[in-house]
Amino acid sequence: MTILEHSAPPSVAADYAARLAPRLASLADRGGFKPSMLEDVELLVSRCAQRRTPLIYNAGLVVIVQGGKIGFLGDRVIHYGAGHYLVQAMPLPFECETHASTQAPLLGLAIRLDRASLVELAAQLPGRREDPAPEPMAAVAIDAEFGEALSRLVDCLFDPVLCRALGAARLREVIFAALRGAQGEALRRLVLDGGHYPRIAEALRFLHEHYAESLNVDRLARAANMSASHFHHHFKVTTQLAPLQYLKRLRLLKARALLAEHACQVAQAASAVGYRSSSQFSREYKQYFGVSPTRERR
Repeated sequence: MTILEHSAPPSVAADYAARLAPRLASLADRGGFKPSMLEDVELLVSRCAQRRTPLIYNAGLVVIVQGGKIGFLGDRVIHYGAGHYLVQAMPLPFECETHASTQAPLLGLAIRLDRASLVELAAQLPGRREDPAPEPMAAVAIDAEFGEALSRLVDCLFDPVLCRALGAARLREVIFAALRGAQGEALRRLVLDGGHYPRIAEALRFLHEHYAESLNVDRLARAANMSASHFHHHFKVTTQLAPLQYLKRLRLLKARALLAEHACQVAQAASAVGYRSSSQFSREYKQYFGVSPTRERR
């Protein structure tokens, strides 16, 4: 089992977390993901511990300043607690447990990655290294460059004028700091590499747009401009799942969101995410989440 966490001096990461936690706490009027004044930045709050449960993050950065999370991806265990940020170069279904309480809620920011900004900023950096493809999901300790950029970004969340004038620039500054950080290669490869890594990312983008349709490996391979055999191999190496396993998990996670947010019927949720059989949907849902969709809906 691999535990992956890039280190910085503990005092540096802890200092930025301690400085930013009370500021984000003042914005935390409810749990979950809360929009901020910046479109691509959300406040992340959890007031109770959560057992290990399946979920999926979109591509982005998840910064934690209080509390902690542990992610489980295949045989990897990824710790990202106060003073760390998770680099999610590709959307990957994984399992996560949350450490938080009412007295000490989990606090952080979720930052969406804009591809156009990644392309422009990554082009300013030296040419890519000839290393093997990096992990598409890993935790990094906040260093001074990232911490200062993040602090300036948080300033914008309290001042509408500052947000309008400098918010976009300060968001780019945070993304640039991540590109120069320990896991920046995972982001640079997405936009500058001509190999299989960005092609798998393109296949994932296609899959997330068409998950409710009838999909097979050949169609996904065409979206990645790869042969079916090479696509299947590199997809599994990158995501820890075979393509159709990934598709099934994505559909189930989307269905869970429908049941929770819209209170639609089980059969409606099954159909909306691409299932043709409600009984198969219910069976696979219970296998994955440990509870039937009917009970989850209640």
